[in-house]
Amino acid sequence: MSRDESRAIRDTELEKERARYGLLAVVVSILAISGVTVFGVWRLDGDKAVIVGVLTAAFTAVSSMTTAYLGIKAVSNTARSMAIENRPRREPAPESAAAPGRTPAASPGHTAATSPEPPAQRTP
Repeated sequence: MSRDESRAIRDTELEKERARYGLLAVVVSILAISGVTVFGVWRLDGDKAVIVGVLTAAFTAVSSMTTAYLGIKAVSNTARSMAIENRPRREPAPESAAAPGRTPAASPGHTAATSPEPPAQRTP
């Protein structure tokens, strides 16, 4: 297995762990909000105006947290897929291009394995 393949597998496993624990944090938070809401409604003894306020606040907190998690996850996945698609492919240098005693990276027309330059910035 090449280094690129092992790195891709490691990155995939890391992404799975992040998704798993992020979702766990959202679910635990929702359960905590729900528990506090149920306890608060139970302790209010039927004051309908306050119960509506408590339930509205709980619903807002749960929906905001869920929407934020899903939005951040979607943007993260999109950025990751775009980065993978735009990653330059490393192709092995042809053996005939290298002179005897020289490495293919040192031959004319080949650049060393460095990071590519970032794209030019747009001006507004």
